[in-house]
Amino acid sequence: MAFIKEQDLDQLGLLPEEQFSLILATTQAFAAEPKRHPLKLELLQKARHLLPKTRFYDPELARQLDQDIQKTTAELAIYNEVMRAPRTQGVDRHRLIVETDAPEYFLDIAQKRAGAYYQNKYRLTKEAKTAQHFGGPARKFDPDNANIQKEFPGACAPFMNARTQAFHMMLPFDLKLSRKPDDPLEAGVRIFYSKPGYSFPLRYELGKLCSYHDGQVLDLALDDPHLIFVSVSGVKEPEFRYSNSTSATDVPPEFVYPQTMLERAGSLGPFIQITCGFKIWFDASIVSVLIQGAPDLHEYGLHGGSGLMTRSYASDKVETYAESLSQPWQEGLSFNFVNLHLQLNPGVETAMVPYNTPIFTVYPVLNRQSYKIEDRRQTEELRESSSQ
Repeated sequence: MAFIKEQDLDQLGLLPEEQFSLILATTQAFAAEPKRHPLKLELLQKARHLLPKTRFYDPELARQLDQDIQKTTAELAIYNEVMRAPRTQGVDRHRLIVETDAPEYFLDIAQKRAGAYYQNKYRLTKEAKTAQHFGGPARKFDPDNANIQKEFPGACAPFMNARTQAFHMMLPFDLKLSRKPDDPLEAGVRIFYSKPGYSFPLRYELGKLCSYHDGQVLDLALDDPHLIFVSVSGVKEPEFRYSNSTSATDVPPEFVYPQTMLERAGSLGPFIQITCGFKIWFDASIVSVLIQGAPDLHEYGLHGGSGLMTRSYASDKVETYAESLSQPWQEGLSFNFVNLHLQLNPGVETAMVPYNTPIFTVYPVLNRQSYKIEDRRQTEELRESSSQ
């Protein structure tokens, strides 16, 4: 197929009969899947155009080709009708409104970087993409032959949609979690005592671990298995912009935002919470907001905690809720913060996520009260009874 599409067969000196045979044989080799029909249809039409130029032109063969073209066109139309559900007319897109101190990065730059990250990681080669279209002979066990391999992640639509059709949270700097104090990143480090059911922030002063809050010296060794050292690099995303007038003037500009994020960091049992200041507003009567670790987060030695935002939680101060009613657009909306909850995988001592790497994913989903899961048999029974 690649040869047919990329070469000028006339210029190569192939006779019309040779071109016709090559094209027709290729159409017959396509996998019997409607998603391959656009290419099959293109080649069938090219073969039909060539047929009168060949010496074995036959009206019956022409009719057979016309029927194949009509059949393929009809099957493709059925497939497209099922796969491309039309958007309901008159229904507005649901809005999720975001407040953040770095909107240009989170809402624009980060989404472009996430798309590029997954495309670069899972893009099929030209040869692999071509091979997807053909069924081939009966399969034999041959795991080391790259020429026959078809089971690439980039060829699976649901797999790729979870990555390229989602909203991703990432950071413009490197993030490192470690069970050891060795080699922290240059912009700063925080220490947490972290285990299931309990966590506590710590400082390291004068060779001792002490309370982050009041400086009380604690009898903890640096190799305690419950310690997590969280460190950050300077900003590495060249288009990132952030202004904070309260930051110290002697802090390098590229350290300001990472240090702000590090200061906000907390812990929740065994999870480290990276607080991005990313506040999201939504109509909780229609949608909920699912947040979970990005699909490929495990490759960096980490896993993320999943959460479902169904409404505003009653865990803040009264002033926060009073402020949430101050603007007309806030009426009827719930709010919550998208935080990144990260835990080292079992057996992993150190994990680092490079800047502009998807860390968490945000999926708006229907509110549980907004849909109903039914048994198909009941649906068909109701339809039959109503028709009677």
